[in-house]
Amino acid sequence: MVDYNGRLGAVYAAGRRMAAAEVQRWTQALAEHLPAERPLSILDLGSGTGRLTPGLADEFGGPVYGVEPSDRMRGVAEENAVHPQVTYLQGSAEDIPLPEASVDGVLMFLSFHHFPDQLRGLTEVCRVLKPGGVAFLRSQFADVMPDLFWYDYFPSAREVDAAMYLSVPETQNLARRAGLVPDATPVWVFAEKPRTLLETYDRIKLRALSTFEHLPESELDPGFERFAADAERDPDKPMPVHPGAILLLRRPTTP
Repeated sequence: MVDYNGRLGAVYAAGRRMAAAEVQRWTQALAEHLPAERPLSILDLGSGTGRLTPGLADEFGGPVYGVEPSDRMRGVAEENAVHPQVTYLQGSAEDIPLPEASVDGVLMFLSFHHFPDQLRGLTEVCRVLKPGGVAFLRSQFADVMPDLFWYDYFPSAREVDAAMYLSVPETQNLARRAGLVPDATPVWVFAEKPRTLLETYDRIKLRALSTFEHLPESELDPGFERFAADAERDPDKPMPVHPGAILLLRRPTTP
């Protein structure tokens, strides 16, 4: 598990920030799978610093609930990601502070792998969704991992990331046990904007990705030295953009 009340919580907002256009691309991708009427109520489960939460309110009209267990991350959101239709709540995936059948959609944006009890978390997601509601599980999956170029600087990074995530079939099986109906395959979304090598280095050097919490210290300094040298040598080199996977999970309309 990762301590988001510690170092990672201090660098997360800067290292994982999203441009407004990127937020809009994600929220519009979700809107394609939800009813057209507005307003819709949305739960941002594991909302962190609120980088997507106000955008969900803009897209769906609110109310939007950002549930986050880390006091530090939630405090950043309450200060910097304010919206009249957004309420941030202390809670966890295993204990969501919302009533039964109270939201139209649930977003789990790169938070599912942090759930201490993933089955219980999905069972809670099913509970708070309205019948017919949709949960969006935005995650990496062990069987369809992207080949990120910066893995080359840190020899253990691929293995560390793959070990963090379940495969698509494993996730689908957990969802079914929780009472949800998963789609057969993930939806792939190109939302991230292209970045140069230097822009990518400037983000990753903050170590705001949980991957770096699990790498051996012996890899960090040499890896970042090589990364920095390459970024200085060829700063404008365009980096590949990988689509993000979202697995849709639906609460049945009838028990």
